[in-house]
Amino acid sequence: DMMTNILKLNRLENQQIYPQVTEFDLGEQLCECLLQYENVWEKAEIEIDTDIAENVRVKADAELLSHVWNNLFSNAFKFTPSGGMVTVTLTATEHHAIVKVTDTGCGMTPEVGAHIFEKFYQGDTSHSKEGNGLGLALAKRVLDISGGAISVTSAPGEGTAFTVSLRRNA
Repeated sequence: DMMTNILKLNRLENQQIYPQVTEFDLGEQLCECLLQYENVWEKAEIEIDTDIAENVRVKADAELLSHVWNNLFSNAFKFTPSGGMVTVTLTATEHHAIVKVTDTGCGMTPEVGAHIFEKFYQGDTSHSKEGNGLGLALAKRVLDISGGAISVTSAPGEGTAFTVSLRRNA
């Protein structure tokens, strides 16, 4: 898994992956990716809350973007304790689609948040066996290539929210 991520990130950084851009419904993709984690949230008794706008279409590489959603969902479930909540929203402005993935997990300090998009950085070493510090670096690179952006807000003990902005097709 780590080698696959290293190779993907290396190809993305060196522009050896050329995005296969198609137009698709972003809400459908988000729901499909989220449903892959149904067993995880049910086993952990994590509540799911979604507010997905309909007919939000984007032009992007769907396979590359799925890596972004899978990483954000995986992290949200990994860091949210039993009984917590993960929220996924999709809203649209005239020019952008905004995806927000919020959890009620352990959160992180501003110092950790400043580094989480760096390769191999892991702010929570207690979870070091469950990740390799490449997922968010890969997600950021995919969004850079796609003309999108990702940001994070978090507070220790309160949870974390990742916001992704993508250019939208009206």
